[in-house]
Amino acid sequence: MAKDYSLMEDSNRSSNPSIHDVSAHRRTVLRGGLGLAVGGLLAPLAGCAGPGGTAAGPLLGFKSVPVGTADTVVVPEGYSVQVIAPWGDPVGLSGEDHAFRFDASNTAAHQETQMGMHHDGIHFFPLEGGSSTRGLLVMNHEYTDDGLLHAGGMEPWTPEKVKKSQAAHGVSVTELQFAGSRWQAVRPSPYARRFTADTPFAIGGPAAGHSMMKTAADPGGRLALGTFNNCASSLTPWGTYLSGEENFAGYFSSADQPTAHERRWSIRKNGAGYRWHEHDERFDAVRNPNEPNRFGWVVEIDPYDPKSTPVKRTALGRAAHEG
Repeated sequence: MAKDYSLMEDSNRSSNPSIHDVSAHRRTVLRGGLGLAVGGLLAPLAGCAGPGGTAAGPLLGFKSVPVGTADTVVVPEGYSVQVIAPWGDPVGLSGEDHAFRFDASNTAAHQETQMGMHHDGIHFFPLEGGSSTRGLLVMNHEYTDDGLLHAGGMEPWTPEKVKKSQAAHGVSVTELQFAGSRWQAVRPSPYARRFTADTPFAIGGPAAGHSMMKTAADPGGRLALGTFNNCASSLTPWGTYLSGEENFAGYFSSADQPTAHERRWSIRKNGAGYRWHEHDERFDAVRNPNEPNRFGWVVEIDPYDPKSTPVKRTALGRAAHEG
């Protein structure tokens, strides 16, 4: 369904062209050059066709998989699949090895040491000078399904459930070792870490110390607690991990009538139903109007330095970072 941009909030109050004008122009240019680009890309394959236009041999190094509707992962012949780091597995923090409980009875404290829910952007950071068999798996945990996370779901909604939900968000670092024919998590590992909605993050860049970043808990506006709704990720040339905070607005609750600033960022009464504000006043935008401003950034994590403080890189801009 096409979006009706005339009904959406216009945050571009400058005389610059909007992103929609720019993207429309780019699409026109791309359409014009696409035929040439595809022709150039596929030209080398023309010699692979045999007499009568039939292929002389397979262009891919594996057989295709059959069409199916079974609830399973199917891979080509000669390949295998392995589940490596599911939600609830211990990440390998020293002295913390709480097994996942299928009855959802793991506590918030357990979840702070386990893989979070709904993995998103994932990168492998090799150890031992570029090893392909030992390294660090770093991944986002974008959101929670509270109906599965808690015994009894969200009824009743309690402070412990809020803490567990917050602990199931964020980012994890776990060490992996390829042993024989399978990957195994290294537990404990000096590299293992969990970043949750309560982990301290330094605020870097032009927004650090800004009046709109200051709260009663952080009057300097330079240290934010937590990251959540992390979507997509990237590897920097200097070997760190970037993660975008996406739909942060849905975690906060405004007054019945949001302010103009809150409307711009889609902060509404009761947010997207996470209900954290009911037991954690940090997410009540009426009591803490600047707290939402500390989210919607790209965060940087150094997985190789387990003592490093992660940073919100405000120079990369504030948005609902899908990518």
